[in-house]
Amino acid sequence: MKDNRFRKNIIWFWIIVSSPVIILTVLFILISAQKMGPMPSFEELENPSINLAAEVYSEDGVLLGKINIQNRTWTDYENISPYVIDALVATEDIRFYRHSGIDPRGLMRVLVKTVLMGKETGGGSTISQQLAKNLFVPRDLSKDPSIVRSVKLVISKFKEWITAAKLERSYTKEEIMTMYLNVFDFVHNAVGIQSASHIYFNTTPDSLTIEQSALLVGMLKNSVMYNPLRDEEKALFRRNTVINQMERYGYITRHVADSVKKLPLTLDLQEESHNSGLAQYFREYLRVRMIKYMPERKMFLSDEAYQEELWQWNNDPLYGWCRKNKKPDGSNYNLYRDGLKIYTTVNSHMQKYAEEAVREHLSADLQPLFYRQVKGNRNPPYSNDITKDQVARLLETSVKQSDRYRSLKRAGVSEDSIKLVFNTPVKMKLFSWKGERDTVMSPFDSIRYYKYFVRSAFMAMDPHSGYVKAYVGGPEYKYFKYDAVTIQKKHIGSTIKPFLYTLAMQDGLSPCYEVENVPRDFEVGDTIWRPRSSGPDEYKGKMVTLKWGLAQSENWISAWLMKQFAPSAVADLMHRMGIRSFIDPVPAIFLGTSDIKLEEMVGAYCTFANKGVYTRPVYVTRIEDRNGNVISNFTPFIDEVITEQDAYLMLNLLQGVVNEGTGLRLRGKYALRNQMGGKTGTTQNNSNGWFMGVTPNLVGGVWTGWEDQAIHFEQMTFGQASNMALPVWGIFLNKLFADPDYKSMAGDTFEVPANFDMDLDCDKIKTKQNKRNSQRQREF
Repeated sequence: MKDNRFRKNIIWFWIIVSSPVIILTVLFILISAQKMGPMPSFEELENPSINLAAEVYSEDGVLLGKINIQNRTWTDYENISPYVIDALVATEDIRFYRHSGIDPRGLMRVLVKTVLMGKETGGGSTISQQLAKNLFVPRDLSKDPSIVRSVKLVISKFKEWITAAKLERSYTKEEIMTMYLNVFDFVHNAVGIQSASHIYFNTTPDSLTIEQSALLVGMLKNSVMYNPLRDEEKALFRRNTVINQMERYGYITRHVADSVKKLPLTLDLQEESHNSGLAQYFREYLRVRMIKYMPERKMFLSDEAYQEELWQWNNDPLYGWCRKNKKPDGSNYNLYRDGLKIYTTVNSHMQKYAEEAVREHLSADLQPLFYRQVKGNRNPPYSNDITKDQVARLLETSVKQSDRYRSLKRAGVSEDSIKLVFNTPVKMKLFSWKGERDTVMSPFDSIRYYKYFVRSAFMAMDPHSGYVKAYVGGPEYKYFKYDAVTIQKKHIGSTIKPFLYTLAMQDGLSPCYEVENVPRDFEVGDTIWRPRSSGPDEYKGKMVTLKWGLAQSENWISAWLMKQFAPSAVADLMHRMGIRSFIDPVPAIFLGTSDIKLEEMVGAYCTFANKGVYTRPVYVTRIEDRNGNVISNFTPFIDEVITEQDAYLMLNLLQGVVNEGTGLRLRGKYALRNQMGGKTGTTQNNSNGWFMGVTPNLVGGVWTGWEDQAIHFEQMTFGQASNMALPVWGIFLNKLFADPDYKSMAGDTFEVPANFDMDLDCDKIKTKQNKRNSQRQREF
């Protein structure tokens, strides 16, 4: 009897003792066999999926910004400060170099706290385990009963252990630490040690000091709780805890530890987002363009829009680049995840000066002037030439075009409810030239508020290489995301006239050719159309040169030229010079009523400075993969459109605009003495102001106006292009020439063609002509 009882006790003893081992073994087998959820494959372990941001670089090697889902840039082990490595080991896993992924000493503590207390971790997780959890083991955020949750956590922990052990077999200790530091999210858009170093301290990982390293490693415990931007006291306490650990395990001396702990938190916060940094509009242009899909007709409302996009797909290698190019495994490149390096043509100095020029002109000059001029209008900011009902319809259209309206409409909200939403005041941040404003305002009133702001865009390009050097799509990307360089089309006004004058040069006329400055009539259907004069009254009825006509932008001279050449000839020439937008071939073409992009105009004007050769704008020179292998190179498309001599004659005409015409302010107020041509363009009612500037090695274009055509200056004095757009070019060039690296550009000269013998001094020619006429009269 006693033997039977003893035998039963022995059996129960071994059952109790062996059960945990059996259960653990079964669990490990089931988990390894993926019977309790997926496990990372060998391929996934060898090539873990880590989202790496695409980096956009300027031509002079400056990081303009990133395109990402997670703001992460890969940093190699040798480029990480030794203080970071020491702090990491001392704080997170002191036996890191002695275990194979799992620390036996912490194992029982983890099991007890996980099983009995239902916590996600009870401490003791190795760096390898933390990496496994970050890469492959998702957190269980369910609200199951505590027992169920505990079981799930146990299974999750086992998966973590197995994955950590596999990682140890696949990677060296240094590689594991490197991966861990690269995948951790330090919050505030700082994913990985590279982004964290820059965002919190404006430095690089290899330059992190002891106290900086300790602060970042301290955040590994909980990047929100111990974040210095959230709670400085907790962050400081945690940082000093890390420093104590470094001293405890001999990485630093007590003297160093005591000294460093006395240092305050010294942050140098650098925002990194799509709304910050240089060239925000340009970076967004690249992002959208590179991820485009091959156009399908059903995606477009009009055939014209479809044909334009199809042309871009077939002729621009950057358009849809991610769809056209494949990785070695056959999949398409992912702009947000693959760590591409995009090397652009933009010059960081020129980009900075361009953004500053737009900002200075709008904030200090044009916007205050507009506020003063418009406050007395009947329905500000709208002009007095439209009715109250027209204003209401324009605002209603803007409401329906807003993201808020479209979102509510997609959600099935009724029109009455949407109207209520738009008329209910809410807290919001508003843009102002004096900084963001916190206020309470209805969405409808905010739409009207933003109508007041004058918009402006700028693009500069090297006419010879086609490299776009500066790209400013608007006044402030965060609040005005519509890109006025490559998306917007507006009437171009008199900036179209040089194309008409080019036909005259091709036909053998010279800048000094004289024409009588009188009205010209055109038969348009059953009516007679007579363009009004736009030049000085004292020259009406007199003989004037073509050079004078373009300099003063006199419509009567353009009308005379229009009598000599068909409107279709102007349109054809403009299309050959890179303008793809529709141009209506009618007699009034020279008034610039066609809607054209700023990008197209800059590219076309570059033809004059490039000896008659059109060069399509180039934005990117090459793209590399994350390892620095070149995937794509980009070269410009070129086409000889006009002869070198005709191009030089046009440069002479354009110089007349700056030296004695509507662009004279560049020589006066802005005191620019460099060789330069240009053309102003003011559209009907002063709704749009344009200026195209041409120097020997840089061509730029400026557009200034408003979102709605019905908003504008009432007086021509304020609304003309020389006041609206030209100042941006003047401010930009002054900033550029003040830079020692670019000062020499002020001395660039237009190259005279070989064997060119035409006299372009119109006053000298006029004097000789008068002498000849006087001599003939005497002889007669």
